Amino acid sequence: MANPSSYRPAPGSIPTKPGVYRFRDAKGRVIYVGKAKSLRPRLSSYFQDIGNLHPRTATMVTTGASVEWTVVDTEVEALQLEYSWIKEFDPRFNVKYRDDKSYPWLAVTVGEEFPRVMVGRGAKRKGTRYFGPYSHAWAIRETVDLLLRVFPMRSCSNGVFKRSSQIGRPCLLGYIDKCAAPCVGNVTAEQHREIVDDFCDFMAGNTTAFTRRIEKEMYAASEALDFEKAARLRDDLGALTKALEKQAVVLGDGTDADVIALAEDPLEVAVQIFYVRGGRIRGQRGWVADRTDEGGTPELVQDFLLQLYGGEDDSIPREVLVPALPPDAGVLEELLSERRGSRVAIRVPQRGDKRDLQQTVATNAAQALALHKTKRASDLTTRNRALEEIQQALSLDEVPLRIECYDVSNLQGTEVVASMVVFEDGLARKSEYRRFVIRGVDGQNDVASMHEVITRRFRRLLDEQARSETVSTDSGPMLVDPETGRPRKFAYAPSLVVVDGGPPQVAAAEQALADLGVNDVPVCGLAKRLEEVWLPGEEDPVIMARTSEGLYLLQRIRDEAHRFAITHHRNRRSKSMVESTLDDVPGLGEVRRKTLLKHFGSLKKLREAEVEQIALVPGIGPRTAAAIKDAVAKADATRKTSAKAPTVNTATGEIIEED
Repeated sequence: MANPSSYRPAPGSIPTKPGVYRFRDAKGRVIYVGKAKSLRPRLSSYFQDIGNLHPRTATMVTTGASVEWTVVDTEVEALQLEYSWIKEFDPRFNVKYRDDKSYPWLAVTVGEEFPRVMVGRGAKRKGTRYFGPYSHAWAIRETVDLLLRVFPMRSCSNGVFKRSSQIGRPCLLGYIDKCAAPCVGNVTAEQHREIVDDFCDFMAGNTTAFTRRIEKEMYAASEALDFEKAARLRDDLGALTKALEKQAVVLGDGTDADVIALAEDPLEVAVQIFYVRGGRIRGQRGWVADRTDEGGTPELVQDFLLQLYGGEDDSIPREVLVPALPPDAGVLEELLSERRGSRVAIRVPQRGDKRDLQQTVATNAAQALALHKTKRASDLTTRNRALEEIQQALSLDEVPLRIECYDVSNLQGTEVVASMVVFEDGLARKSEYRRFVIRGVDGQNDVASMHEVITRRFRRLLDEQARSETVSTDSGPMLVDPETGRPRKFAYAPSLVVVDGGPPQVAAAEQALADLGVNDVPVCGLAKRLEEVWLPGEEDPVIMARTSEGLYLLQRIRDEAHRFAITHHRNRRSKSMVESTLDDVPGLGEVRRKTLLKHFGSLKKLREAEVEQIALVPGIGPRTAAAIKDAVAKADATRKTSAKAPTVNTATGEIIEED
């Protein structure tokens, strides 16, 4: 890894104007592209102490070997140039959104003499008007088949059109009145163009005028006793109604908007977008991307909008609804307005139908992310490749089919707990998860706590093995208790032990195993800061590729250990807070305190409950309920007058220092 100070620009050499910068690695490849309102402060921020940088930013600057920049006149130009460079160089540290599938469009070739309607995918072409995208091609074809009764425009290929013109006879669609047959001169090019324009207007959302016009013509034909024409118009009206039913109205004001929502985790982000035109959902689209930079939701939104609208001028709506405003919302609005040719607004919906619709989109994004992770984790080939990559990276003798990961969680040294999660063949085995309450360590000492957890777990393993050897020595260790018929809790030995942390935690785990005489279980640690894999006694970490399936599996195991430990810690903290708050309530013993905690679940819900609600708990009468309410109120008053409680990072359990 390079030292960022080795290629830091000389002081004063970086301009203070807007611009775009590129970081390159030792081989000259562009690894990151960014923009700035003022280049000097932005670039200088990358060359501070690495310990102060976000882990992904630190990885980027240590991977880079040089930096260069281009000055532009305005922020809009910087945004345009950033998009062009990202598209050209495909930098590894920029977020890149990939389609989860190729979505079909409804296309009308308005640039031809006799325009044609068709379903297409891929890149757009000039001289063609597009509608969508849609989720399924069959849904578009059903809609078009219905609308061709009312708007009989051409839908045949160029070959069929030319052949019909040569023989002077239309194709089947012309005979069943689903095409006006311009190929044989039944309508002129101008008349056919009018049909095409009406079709495009209807698809663009201007539906009310057509349905009213057909209703009026139908009733006029009926009054004129032309029942055959009235029946045909009735069928046309039914076809329009059926086509409209396929696209439910979600926004009654006829809004044209793209509704965007994100679902994130520390490793990946899923994006979903609903295309709303004329108040109706015309299509849906989704992406999943690896998180490769330090940006939060606003930065992810900005990257996504830039990539989504960077090359599609005609698809930009009047309004873009997002979960969080991008950092340069004004500049981005100016860029999109310039591309669209009219005003474009980017905003966060706060209430009403638009807010409800965005929550629906967010639900779809969360489901898409969960499905993506499930597919990635459940794919047998991917899991095998991940385990093989771990074996090669750590130089293990065999593939680690059973991996155990340990994490410690506490709040300023109180309620110290630890978790053990188990993955077998790359899949979580939740029945094997275990929780530990740290007993032999006072205060906040993660290293000593890790030593205790590993010691207790492997002492149990040795005890179970000793018991099984006394029962039977012919068929190997007994994994099932012969008395109860249940699996022994710690009878399986892991192929690999992973601890959450760096060299200190790894050394503690290794020492605990050595003290017990266990020398055949490999140990490694996964540090959160730079996602480095540490081995016992090694000065340098093992660096696995950011896109490695092996690293992804280790991260997933580590994150699961985080979740399991923090859940245990919160439950114990909530329980202890309830018990300490209610210690002085007369007549309230341990059993009824547990009943209260089980009924309300947390001190917060108990604090919000009224006396009548507390009195409904079995064993709690009105007088005791009033005493409980008074005790909780006194505890709240004490808490508010005392020092502010520390803020806890819920992802790691660490204390966040505040100024």
